[in-house]
Amino acid sequence: MGFWTLLEGLLLFANALAILNEDRFLARRGWTLAEMTGPQRSSLKGQVIGLIYACQFLRLPLILFNIIIIIVKLFTG
Repeated sequence: MGFWTLLEGLLLFANALAILNEDRFLARRGWTLAEMTGPQRSSLKGQVIGLIYACQFLRLPLILFNIIIIIVKLFTG
């Protein structure tokens, strides 16, 4: 596995986190940012919730990275 393949995999993972809907998926399982207060934020669950919200917050750069990957794949095959 090369570095480029690793970057593509990370981009796909970030895309998967960015499309999770808070109302339909996260709130039903108790994975909202409002429920994580105090020492719960430093737990593994709190860190994962923070990562999900960071991916959702950075959707525009994520779209740009997707466009760049698509263009590179078109030219390199």
